[in-house]
Amino acid sequence: MKLDRHGIRFNVWLFFFLFAIGVVALIGVLQFTLIKPYYRNNKIKTVQQVADRIQNYMIDSDGVSDAGISKAFQVTVDNNVCAVICNDQGTIVYNADSLGSGCIFHTPIRTNGTANSDLENGSYLKSLLQDSSEYSRTLMNSKTNQEMIVYGRTISGNLGNYYIFVNSPLEPVDSIVQFFSQQYIMYTFIVVVGASILSLWFSSMLCEPIVDMQRSADELAKADYSVQFEGGRFTETKELAGTLNDAKNKLSKIDELRKDLIANISHDIKTPLTNIKAYAEMIRDISGNNPVKREEHLDVIIKETDYLDHLVVDMSQLAKMQSGNYVLQLENFDIAQKIRDIVELNRVMIDESRLIVVQEIPESLTVYADEVKIGQVIYNFLSNAIKHTPQNKHIWIRAFHKDEETVRVEVQDEGEGISAEDLPNIWDRYQKIDKSFSRRLDSTGLGLAIVKAILDTHHAQFGVVSELGKGSTFWFEMRQENVVK
Repeated sequence: MKLDRHGIRFNVWLFFFLFAIGVVALIGVLQFTLIKPYYRNNKIKTVQQVADRIQNYMIDSDGVSDAGISKAFQVTVDNNVCAVICNDQGTIVYNADSLGSGCIFHTPIRTNGTANSDLENGSYLKSLLQDSSEYSRTLMNSKTNQEMIVYGRTISGNLGNYYIFVNSPLEPVDSIVQFFSQQYIMYTFIVVVGASILSLWFSSMLCEPIVDMQRSADELAKADYSVQFEGGRFTETKELAGTLNDAKNKLSKIDELRKDLIANISHDIKTPLTNIKAYAEMIRDISGNNPVKREEHLDVIIKETDYLDHLVVDMSQLAKMQSGNYVLQLENFDIAQKIRDIVELNRVMIDESRLIVVQEIPESLTVYADEVKIGQVIYNFLSNAIKHTPQNKHIWIRAFHKDEETVRVEVQDEGEGISAEDLPNIWDRYQKIDKSFSRRLDSTGLGLAIVKAILDTHHAQFGVVSELGKGSTFWFEMRQENVVK
């Protein structure tokens, strides 16, 4: 597989690798830098603790027993020190050594360039505590080339005073440092290898759902809407997969609507174009010299042309509204007066259809909206009611406060109604091809789709209640937040 330096796998591995190297290097620097100071401080505390324990085992018990001597000796061995105890007469009554020739109490050695054989003498050791109950001094042991500490204290007991001295190196021996270095190199190798394996496993687990989604996206780009996006085990990739699946479903629906749109537009345009061509040929071949027939044929051509013009205008308006680029001209206006004006505008159609229009509206009802667009909504609802209501039937137009925050407008008719299966599709002119479609020259069929776009732009609630054979009630609601009193 080709190495992708910009890919997730490589970058996750590189991050883990560099992180592991950085942590191990930091620990190494701290250890190699601090091992000697830490060892030194620890040894200073240790010699004091050794003195405490020897005192406890051999002095505070008011007597020296074999068990006490054994425990005290073991303490010196465990802590890598040597110790001596002398009495008031300067006699060394106890000594223990785990340092061998490095113990300055037993072997004449040179410290700091000067012989210190006096440290073997109990009387000299006692004299070091003449002015203080504790004594502490660091010396350079030229034999071992190590800095050492000598610590002493005076212990007062029932049988007299005793003087405890403890000697210990303050620096680790070279073998300890070498051992630590070897262990550090081994641990570094283990950590780096482990981090690399862990990073490769983790990056593979992370990349797998992304790679799968990429393959699915490639198939989706080829218009294969049967693909399914899987998100793996991570929440983020699951959410991404869910979003892509939702987008896939919407794209599938849009593609279906696109096909229906093309089919329906072709259906809407083909008929008037066919008629225009047919009547133009009739004028050319038949009625050109017959004024009456020629006028009839020209009237058909003009009506068909007007229909195409209305279709283009409505489609352009619908596209503009649905694109989200249309800017509403919001203003205060009296929607009650607007309803009265629209009713009068349709008075001729109402009278010709012998319909009874009942206006249940207040004297005044001010709203804050686009007056032209809301007027278009009301006009569309009313004109649909007029077209689908039989003669001598009623149409009710209502405008009222549904509650303190909401204004509701309703247009109810006693027309043929809408079947339950058709209700979900009435707001979309090009949802499906209607095989029994009958084209009307006075309508493009895009009215309700435009109404939906207008009300969506106003963020208004709207809907229809209808039952086949019992009429319909179209309504919309605007929240009082948009109302300025």
